[in-house]
Amino acid sequence: MRLSQLFLPTERQPPADAEAISHKLMVRAGLVRQLGAGLWTWLPAGWRVHEKIVDIVRDEMNGIGCQEMLAPVLTPRELWRRSGRDAIEEVFKLEDRRKAPMILALSHEEAFTLHVAQVVRSYRDLPLLLYHFQTKERDEARPRAGILRTREFIMKDAYSFDRDRDGLDASYDKFVGAYDRVFERVGLEWYRVESDVGMMGGFGAHEYMAPCPAGENDVALAPGYAANVEVASAEAQRVELPAGGPEPQSVSTPGMTTIDAVARHLSLPAGALLKAFPVVTDERGMVMVVVRGDHRVNEIKLQNALGAPFRPARPDEVSERIGPPGYIGPVGVDMPVLLDDAVVGGPYVAGANTPDAHLAGVEPGRDFRFERADVRTVEAGDRVNGNMIRIEPAIEVGNIFKLGTRYSEPLGATYLDESGREQLIWMGSYGIGPARIAAAAVEQYADEQGISWPRAIAPWDVELVGLGRPDTPEREAAEKLYAELREAGIDVLYDDRDAGPGEKFADAELLGVPLRLTLGKRSLQSGAVEAQVRRGRADHDGGVPLEGAAEAVSELWRSLP
Repeated sequence: MRLSQLFLPTERQPPADAEAISHKLMVRAGLVRQLGAGLWTWLPAGWRVHEKIVDIVRDEMNGIGCQEMLAPVLTPRELWRRSGRDAIEEVFKLEDRRKAPMILALSHEEAFTLHVAQVVRSYRDLPLLLYHFQTKERDEARPRAGILRTREFIMKDAYSFDRDRDGLDASYDKFVGAYDRVFERVGLEWYRVESDVGMMGGFGAHEYMAPCPAGENDVALAPGYAANVEVASAEAQRVELPAGGPEPQSVSTPGMTTIDAVARHLSLPAGALLKAFPVVTDERGMVMVVVRGDHRVNEIKLQNALGAPFRPARPDEVSERIGPPGYIGPVGVDMPVLLDDAVVGGPYVAGANTPDAHLAGVEPGRDFRFERADVRTVEAGDRVNGNMIRIEPAIEVGNIFKLGTRYSEPLGATYLDESGREQLIWMGSYGIGPARIAAAAVEQYADEQGISWPRAIAPWDVELVGLGRPDTPEREAAEKLYAELREAGIDVLYDDRDAGPGEKFADAELLGVPLRLTLGKRSLQSGAVEAQVRRGRADHDGGVPLEGAAEAVSELWRSLP
């Protein structure tokens, strides 16, 4: 590809609303352009990156016996009604001209399950592994960070179909191995973490995370442990508790409606107080959730503990059922109390359920009844198996779920076992986002000059910068080298523009091709092409000899990360 013919609209300044490095640099480098809120067009150079990632993913899927197919984006809403997912707020819903209700799929569990239900009859037809690359549509409330959070994107989603739990576990392990290899091959820093099943359903899930400051997920890490903060559990840091007595004592706390204000007034650490969080569920009504004052309620864990969706109680509901907001606590309340596991034996300070007062010396069990659950968000400094955890942001680049019979039951996906009995098919779901891998690579390896692609997913292997005007000996030498590199099978971008060296070098560093070759008058004089490795902007000592340059360039390129 000659840069003079390439549709590569580079920019000197990033978009005004861009915060993530990948958003800034992928627009500036001419890889993507925005069409609307959460809608992005991949331009030629960016699409090359995307498709190189797709090729690696496809290779690993095929390697475990997963068969590629293609299901439509537009799907009948009836399928989603049967699975119970049609009520998901992020799903685009529409009607065709005959008023038939349709959905633009954000994943394809229903479609794949329906086809398998129509075809599979016997245990001999299983296991079955299927996948496709398809556009997904998501009515994202807050599109942001360029291609990281969009309303339309391409995803590789795969589905496993097995006879039983053991078969599902075996298929799941196959995908774990394939995904591990994908993220090694694309050149990312990554880890696999425990995660919540979320809207997918099922009973087990992992996410693949690429650490970087722009990540929207927080991950808890310790030696031998990695989990999304949504589901992470750890031993809480200890807190010094005050002396107690035979029963709680009322203390005056006028106007003190926050944990910090009460803690300062009583000269206690925040962890010596109890924080009450009343919630309302359809089945149980109001429930008081109680955590330590220095901890935060984790809404994902809480929903899992309650076994149902919930909403925070309104101030008027709190006032009517418990007491004035800011002064509520678990003592004497007429409702279930869900106590976080990190709240050990007392005494604690809690709201007195009357204005301007708290209770000191409150002991769980003695002063109020409770149910136990892990409902808090872990904090940096907590411990897992004696090891202190740290928390860092990361981009989710893949996820895998053990769905069990979550979809096969409502969609009628069954088979006959060896005894002729009808059994439900056990399923798994496995997703990878090529766009997120591309963005994560930019985030992890960019520097002040621009992008620095891992070799495996760079838009080109080599960028050749030709200096000098047309019809000069140095430009003729650059043309000759360009032809030799192509003949050797090297994917080369040739900057043949009539532009100055400064502009060419700046654009090359912005685009981030792993190896840059520069051929000008100096090259003809020295008999060597200047070579710079993009990662670290390291000059290759002595350059590359003009004689036999293609072979030397190939060898140098293969040595790059």
